[in-house]
Amino acid sequence: MQIPGVGLLTATAAVATIGDAKVFSSGRECAAFLGLVPRQSGTGGKVRLSGITKRGDVYLRKLLVHGARAVLQHAKQLDPWLEGLLARRPFNAVVVALANKTARTIWAMLAYGRSYEDRRCHAQEGA
Repeated sequence: MQIPGVGLLTATAAVATIGDAKVFSSGRECAAFLGLVPRQSGTGGKVRLSGITKRGDVYLRKLLVHGARAVLQHAKQLDPWLEGLLARRPFNAVVVALANKTARTIWAMLAYGRSYEDRRCHAQEGA
């Protein structure tokens, strides 16, 4: 629940759905399990990326997307990565990208047994 956009429901649903995070070899694999990565297709070495796959746990994906949308709409100061993404991409694409990043963060926390650290706080402390 330390991650922005993750509340009690999302945290418990993530733990229940993901279970043992070490089953997944990476955060991308966990996000793919939840249906938050682009569908890949292609031939002859050329890979084409389309929209998110929507496979996986519908409930957890919905919670992550709604949490990401709330972060984008109500944040007083956005991360520079998000500001750059909002300048280049449509709003809903940025919402899904943030949900994907949140899912990867949840996986890392579960897999390595660490607590959440906001990188913006560390950057401001060092300045």
